[in-house]
Amino acid sequence: MKITINGGHYPGHDSGAVGQTGLQEADVNRDMMSKVANFLRAVSCDVLEVQVNTLRHIIDASKEFGADLFVSIHCNGSLNAEAKGTETFCYTLGSDSEKLAACIQNQIISHLGTVDRGVKTGNFYVLRMANCPAVLVETAFISNESDEALLADEEKRDEFAAAIARGITDYLSA
Repeated sequence: MKITINGGHYPGHDSGAVGQTGLQEADVNRDMMSKVANFLRAVSCDVLEVQVNTLRHIIDASKEFGADLFVSIHCNGSLNAEAKGTETFCYTLGSDSEKLAACIQNQIISHLGTVDRGVKTGNFYVLRMANCPAVLVETAFISNESDEALLADEEKRDEFAAAIARGITDYLSA
């Protein structure tokens, strides 16, 4: 099984959302991407980690790799500092992508206890252009004080990564 894991945004070029403490989404995403990839490699998946500055290059790399699944990892941000929780996006409901999104969402909610914002559709380039089941995971709100604390904590990032990897393996075994 070939799986592309994309850490959203690009350290040094595109920080993504930035928390109140200065924590940058791109750095959190890079760490979680690496951890998810390592968990998946431990169960014999072939994994491509990709975190570059253009969406087209991300999708091109995934297609060239021949990915069977595509997972993009992000931290959410909002002007409303009270917004918090986890949500996972797919391009269309009723698809294999929705099934993958539900598996990942369920693992994160059950193991980290974040607010369940559900599985939703999203018109994101990486979801539209992937040629395999694809999801975008918004792990937590970096703009929310308590969610940012989760994202800043090394052990909690390990837990997020493990939950994402378990969600992928749940999908593969369904």
